[in-house]
Amino acid sequence: MQDNVYGTLEQDAWRRDFTINALYYNIKDFSIIDYTGGMADLNAGLIRLIGDVETRYREDPVRMLRACRFLAKLGLKLDKQTEQGIFDWAHLIRDIPPARLFDETLKLYLSGQAAMTHDLLCHYGLFEHLYPQTAALLHEEQDGYPRTMLMKALENTDIRIAADKPVTPAFLFAAILWEPVRQRTLLLMTNGMPEIPAMQRASSEIIGEQIQRVAIPKRYSLVTRDIWTLQPRLLKRQGKRAYRTLLHPKFRAGYDFLALRAESGEPLNEPVDWWTKFQAETATQQQVMVDSLGKESSVKKPRRRRRRRPAAKKRNRINAGVYRIGK
Repeated sequence: MQDNVYGTLEQDAWRRDFTINALYYNIKDFSIIDYTGGMADLNAGLIRLIGDVETRYREDPVRMLRACRFLAKLGLKLDKQTEQGIFDWAHLIRDIPPARLFDETLKLYLSGQAAMTHDLLCHYGLFEHLYPQTAALLHEEQDGYPRTMLMKALENTDIRIAADKPVTPAFLFAAILWEPVRQRTLLLMTNGMPEIPAMQRASSEIIGEQIQRVAIPKRYSLVTRDIWTLQPRLLKRQGKRAYRTLLHPKFRAGYDFLALRAESGEPLNEPVDWWTKFQAETATQQQVMVDSLGKESSVKKPRRRRRRRPAAKKRNRINAGVYRIGK
């Protein structure tokens, strides 16, 4: 039994999102079939939503994200009503399931126009509903940071895609969420937690909060955490630490992320240059490089004295026959 009902070609056209997406090519006479005015909009360089703007955005708020993606990809501009609708109803993005927004994130940032798409998402107030932790900190940037790093990461992503090189969503999420993780780590360290445990805890907390908006599958989030937790390890190269770090399965991704941070203005050129050279050297020369770093300077932590509870101490002495009741 078949219960699928297929409409006419015209009915299908009016169900599309934008007029430029509702054009059909007739292979019989090589003509364009246009029911919604898509050719006129295309000639005018416009992206126009089909139907009532508020109704269509409320039906599926993801259409606002698609509008930004088409803007960046096609170099057109939005129809005034279509554009104003995004400003008015951007908050509806919060109603979309996180798993679906993960798929949309990949389309937005891994289609070759990530940098421009990101600017559009911020301009129309959409990014703050996708990545609120990062958006809040972008408004507090100092000397172009952290926005500089995120934009540099997106530009590098576009360059790799244009060169037909592989890109991984894990690295993308590491760049988008780095500033919230960095600041959470500093806060935990201020409260007395060591750096690496602080980074690990911050990573778990930030990702745990983020997946409430945009889901990040574990096959990516685990790699993202490795990239973050490798950052302090890459700065600790004395003794056998350099060799252990070099053998880490995600060393290359962590190293690339450190290089990205340096490229964005952080004072990390020295360790980046060191690791660049260290990877290419022989085992003998690697040992020379490690030895030249000297011993890691560290402040000895005072030994914690184990205090025995008075009750336990007294009980032990009673058992030993020290205390006697009566004469």
